[in-house]
Amino acid sequence: MLLGLALGLGAALVIAPSPARAQLPQPPDTMEARTQACVPCHGPQGSGTANDYFPRLSGKPAGYLYNQLLAFREGRRRYPPMNYLLQYLSEPYLQRMAEYYAAQRPPGQAMTIPTAPPEMMGRGRAIVGEGAPERGVPACSLCHGPGLVGMEPGIPGLLGLKPTYITAQLGGWRYGTRTAIAPDCMQHVASLLTESDVAAVASYLGSLPVPADPSPLPRGALITPLACGSQPQ
Repeated sequence: MLLGLALGLGAALVIAPSPARAQLPQPPDTMEARTQACVPCHGPQGSGTANDYFPRLSGKPAGYLYNQLLAFREGRRRYPPMNYLLQYLSEPYLQRMAEYYAAQRPPGQAMTIPTAPPEMMGRGRAIVGEGAPERGVPACSLCHGPGLVGMEPGIPGLLGLKPTYITAQLGGWRYGTRTAIAPDCMQHVASLLTESDVAAVASYLGSLPVPADPSPLPRGALITPLACGSQPQ
């Protein structure tokens, strides 16, 4: 009898939470709290960091962000840490993450001071604004908008990105390490660019600051020159 009572009290002491533990505040169950693991690479609210290879996420169209999260999960974009982190997340959860970052409007990070020669910056500006018609290269602004803020639901803004990141992504499309839903319009465009074109475009875009309102254009605001699988017509 006494032994049973002692064992019962011992079990109660092990199972029952201490008063101090019971009073600990519970973390908020919000997407902001859940995405704290993303902050070291992508910054608070997806605002970006000083790291050249981790892009700003905030303000981009939710459809674009969702497509990229899916692409990492499915291996169409190859970066082992992202592939691993997203491997077991469901489509509804990825959609919630995309909508969270799309709604954020933090200030832009300080931009890279241009170091490219003036002629390279001018060439980049020309390709972004006018394309290279003689080689079939459309202007970036025809799809990403005159202000380069992108368009709903799947075309991203191009502002607030580092030149090194832009170069790496264009290179990924050119060499097939980054792909999108067919027809893959960016793979087609990137395949028409030369190495010097890529350097010029990256240098120019990387010098442009994030505007006060980076909201993408509404769906249908532009008639794009190419069919893109990630941007329903």
